Amino acid sequence: MANIKGTVRPGFEQVRDEFAAVADGSAQLAAYHRGEQVVDLWTGEDIDGDSLIGAYSASKGAAHLTVALLVQDGVLDLDQRVSHYWPEFAVEGKQDVTLRDLLAHRAGLVGSDEGFSRAELADDRIVAERLARQRPFWRPGTAFGYHALVIGALSGEVVLRATGRTLQENFADRISKPYTVDFHLGLPAELEPRFVATQPMVLTPERQLPLPAANSLQGIAFNRQHPAGPEVWELPNLPEVRRLGSASFGGVASARGLARMYAAAISPLDGESPMLKPEIAAEFAQIHSIGRDVVLGEQKAFGIGFHATGERYPELGQGSFGHSGAGGQQAFADPRNGIAYGYTRRRIPFPAAAAPENESLIRALYSALRAVESRP
Repeated sequence: MANIKGTVRPGFEQVRDEFAAVADGSAQLAAYHRGEQVVDLWTGEDIDGDSLIGAYSASKGAAHLTVALLVQDGVLDLDQRVSHYWPEFAVEGKQDVTLRDLLAHRAGLVGSDEGFSRAELADDRIVAERLARQRPFWRPGTAFGYHALVIGALSGEVVLRATGRTLQENFADRISKPYTVDFHLGLPAELEPRFVATQPMVLTPERQLPLPAANSLQGIAFNRQHPAGPEVWELPNLPEVRRLGSASFGGVASARGLARMYAAAISPLDGESPMLKPEIAAEFAQIHSIGRDVVLGEQKAFGIGFHATGERYPELGQGSFGHSGAGGQQAFADPRNGIAYGYTRRRIPFPAAAAPENESLIRALYSALRAVESRP
């Protein structure tokens, strides 16, 4: 059983017990209930509660909270054509793609024919410029597939064209700084000492991952066709990725930061009103794409820029939204229950995705919540 550090609010002790039972190496866990932190735990000799770990695709949650704020402000319109903001996008059959379709992974623009080098993939502006010229890999709107390494560059270019500032700058000024969220799309040099590198997954002869063909749809989506392309697991460990903060995978955060970001989105926090109006949170959480993901070949459900997280975890209320990461991360907001959750770990799980222990940790969190709320 793991040696657990940190605190829980009275009534949430079972979450600490479950974390001790299921933690696989170094990990962090945080949760809020109606704007109050109720769980703040970590384990491992090499990390503490302030350690920063690569967020992988949990970065997409930060990116699309930023987009949601701009929609709330009226700066962006989900039903406007992408080319209205970004004229160069209107080629190769993409002229009618709306921002809504793009963010619901329906644009068919999962990568480029030639792929990206390590330096190119780290730079959202280079990725966006290349994809503006790219022919979609399916007719936009006819199917959906996870734009794993590029969706943040695409939505980020729309944000840049609409506001004159990068998505990363908008995130820092609208979310990270005002709400004191320990999540960084572009890690400042002075915070580098807090960064803890992700460790690769443990592979054995019985645990091997079949790699997609380089020029298959999945291979293109995960940049397998470029000879100098990095492995997905190592991305946040690359200094240029952390420095530039790719909005698809380059964020760096603690579990505290993940949970606090979603708490700020849906709950009063430190005297501030919720970041998102209920109708905006509901629209971004609403399922827009569900069924067979043509990239992953699996059943998936997406809202606007977010996972429809309640489709995976039955304890969650309808309208929950968030985003997991390949490093084992899970983070979400559950507006109906007032819950915000953040989990990260140092070693990549097998397979790379939201770590399996999230299932029992989430069950324990909601069990504790029901017990607390049932007390007279």
